[in-house]
Amino acid sequence: MRKILIPLLTCVLLGAAFTVPLTGCVYQVDVQQGNLLEDRDVEAVRVGMTRSQVRFLLGTPAVDDPFHTNRWDYIYYFRKGRSRKAERSWLIVYFDDDRVSEILRDVPVQPS
Repeated sequence: MRKILIPLLTCVLLGAAFTVPLTGCVYQVDVQQGNLLEDRDVEAVRVGMTRSQVRFLLGTPAVDDPFHTNRWDYIYYFRKGRSRKAERSWLIVYFDDDRVSEILRDVPVQPS
């Protein structure tokens, strides 16, 4: 019985010794949310453009609030794997009579 127990115990301990350090190596996926906008597309948006022209350039807004129908928010968030640093951007387009009246670029985003 002892002859079997010692090699078995040795195998279990060696297996645990190699497995425990690997538990810290769990892969974490990148987190990407919102609209990734190209600088050239953002620069192409001008006061006076229609909603459909803005949607063609930038896509559907991340936030289309029914209580603020004259405002579209394009929000982007990206965090790579285990990194604590996140890339954030926020673009707000205001409309007046379905035409762009104001564009706010690089609006500060409050970290959560």
